Amino acid sequence: MPARASDTVLGPRALNRALLERQMLLRRRRVPALEAIERLVGLQSQVPRDPYVALWSRLDRFRPAALAEPMADRRALRMTLLRGTLHTVTAADAVALRAAIQPVVERTLRSQAAFRTATDGIDLEKLLDAFTRSLDEAPHTRAQLAEAVADRYPGRDPTMLSLAMYLIPTVQVTPRGIWGRTGPSAFTTVGSWLGRPVDDATDMDAFLLRYLAAFGPSTVADAQSWSGIPRLKPAFEALRPRVRTLRDERGRELFDVPDAPYPDPKTPAPVRFLPEYDNVGLGHKDRSRIIPDGVVQWTEVGWGGVLVDGFAAARWRLWTEGGDAILRVEPFGKLRRDDRAAVSEEGERLAAFLAPETERRTVRFGAFEPDAARR
Repeated sequence: MPARASDTVLGPRALNRALLERQMLLRRRRVPALEAIERLVGLQSQVPRDPYVALWSRLDRFRPAALAEPMADRRALRMTLLRGTLHTVTAADAVALRAAIQPVVERTLRSQAAFRTATDGIDLEKLLDAFTRSLDEAPHTRAQLAEAVADRYPGRDPTMLSLAMYLIPTVQVTPRGIWGRTGPSAFTTVGSWLGRPVDDATDMDAFLLRYLAAFGPSTVADAQSWSGIPRLKPAFEALRPRVRTLRDERGRELFDVPDAPYPDPKTPAPVRFLPEYDNVGLGHKDRSRIIPDGVVQWTEVGWGGVLVDGFAAARWRLWTEGGDAILRVEPFGKLRRDDRAAVSEEGERLAAFLAPETERRTVRFGAFEPDAARR
């Protein structure tokens, strides 16, 4: 398909609605969980429940078993991927995409002075071979790997040495990551878990087109920030015959897949609760299409985000007290009465999803105070 250039200029609301539509946040979709995960090119998963919240906000009638079962039978898994962080992906994407991220992981590790000191002068390949053999034999935690090599490298920090395991394509094994269950943060190799190794190379054209389909239209810098892969400009130049180009209000060139959806900027956007980490807020270097000016810390450890009219407007946190579930919403500014009511209604539904065993679910607005439930 020939390139399609355009003088169309897209403002923040147009970019916002395009992003929400592709992220399944304008309306919940009736698609299988694995299909949704592949459409989104993985789900951020440092926190085990995050993928479940992400899918609950995107899929109609989503139930935890829709992800827990594929996790249990290895059709989905958690692994180091985009930006060198933990993601839930399908087994097919684990095999196909990991090679593209290998340089990102290597660069991240080598940027750490303590890791460079610990590994200086040692045969890193020999260390990785030892780790690979151990991980192939049985899942290991990082602490177990550190203990296994401590005597072999006296005078070196074994905890830092154990970081080398991230250079190996690994899977964080279940039951960790399965809804309602827990387990140690233990790893094995992708080859051992799936019965086949990762591909030697990633089809970068297909990889970037999938990014644009899920997050576009985007700049080259956006794609680099999302993936962690630097110097993608030549790859985008090679894609020109297959993509459409536009501009944002600052004149920056945006790339997109042909025939991508562009909802009317006035399209209503429902309240959506996002998990602690969600790629909708991490998919661009310039996050103004979803995070308004002045909102600096829109989420942090223990907090998720709340979208009102498509933009970050609050953060949320849930805890249980006795038989009650309390969901605290901390707005970044004043909410209109109807928006506040919509946030409360959606928050109650989220609390019922996350804490179905509780007798009552309450949404409270204001600064987070853990003792508030006792007052």
